[in-house]
Amino acid sequence: MLFNSFDFGFFLVLAFLMYWGIGAKRRKSQNLFLLLASYFFYACWDWRFLGLLIASSLVDYWVGIQIGKSNHSLRKKGWLSFSILWNLGVLFTFKYFGFFVENFEALFGIPHTTEYNFWNVAIPLGLSFYTFQTMGYSIDVYRKHITPTKSLLEFSCFVSFFPQLVAGPIERAKKLLPQFERERHFQLQDAKEGLRQILWGLFKKIIVAEKLGMAVQMAFNQPEQYHSITLIYAIILFCFQVYCDFSGYTDIALGTAKLFGFKLSRNFNLPYLSKSLSELWQRWHITLTRWFTDYVYIPFVKSFKHRNAFIRAIGLLITMTLVGFWHGAKWTFVIFGLLNGLILVVERLPLFPKKETLQNKL
Repeated sequence: MLFNSFDFGFFLVLAFLMYWGIGAKRRKSQNLFLLLASYFFYACWDWRFLGLLIASSLVDYWVGIQIGKSNHSLRKKGWLSFSILWNLGVLFTFKYFGFFVENFEALFGIPHTTEYNFWNVAIPLGLSFYTFQTMGYSIDVYRKHITPTKSLLEFSCFVSFFPQLVAGPIERAKKLLPQFERERHFQLQDAKEGLRQILWGLFKKIIVAEKLGMAVQMAFNQPEQYHSITLIYAIILFCFQVYCDFSGYTDIALGTAKLFGFKLSRNFNLPYLSKSLSELWQRWHITLTRWFTDYVYIPFVKSFKHRNAFIRAIGLLITMTLVGFWHGAKWTFVIFGLLNGLILVVERLPLFPKKETLQNKL
């Protein structure tokens, strides 16, 4: 069930009316309805993977409780390690297993086989998003940034909330979970803004992205038929196609959440107006960048006693390579991430004196 389908439009109208019909005073009933609606939304894509979504919710809910009530640091680390291994294991099994098997076969000259049929299925919908969201929850509980929730219903809603389940944003428990814990009253202004944002997202995705995609596909399918200038133009169009497609989907998610009384994080902030690649990554897929910064880059740098420029550069390269690999199980994504990391490292080199220093020298 895609956001830009008539099926989703019918589902959204029906869910909206039933949700507010329950009444704000019945918060738990509203949450239960949202959970069932989210599971139905997910099952419409492929019901076989609904169990995986539920299992991820149960694992990290239990891990959060165990970390919260444990008084021993070693035991807390053990539970956190279990959460990380579970989430990364699920990601590896369903998203990256085939990539490593194919490269292993190519490296050692082993004939390609398709006997591992279990891993030839499609990647579960939203897997990269909800595993990071639940894993971030466990890490935050371990760091004592939040207290573990005792409500399985509310935590399950936090993990599977259908507007942001498919393509983010990747929400932090500190922001989204409390919204399930308090009463939500219908606000006409929020509903208007939500509907406006949904329409804007549909415009970007259907009218702009899909039309640009047709032109880009023609050039990319037969590049030998076009002049180099035309191909450069197609690459520029492709950049705007990707932006309008992804940000349009996100706008629909944010607008849909507003219809139900929730506020999600902004994920795009005019990234192509950035003055540097560093600024672009602060404006593009903002919640993903912050996730990797807080849970990968900063812990890596802090693990060293001497946090010099070399350590920070290595941290950037590792983080951005993982960001690229997160986007897809292909070498092109790995190289994409590594190149971005190299550029970010170069941007941080002190090639030019700061303005204040230059003025002092003059």
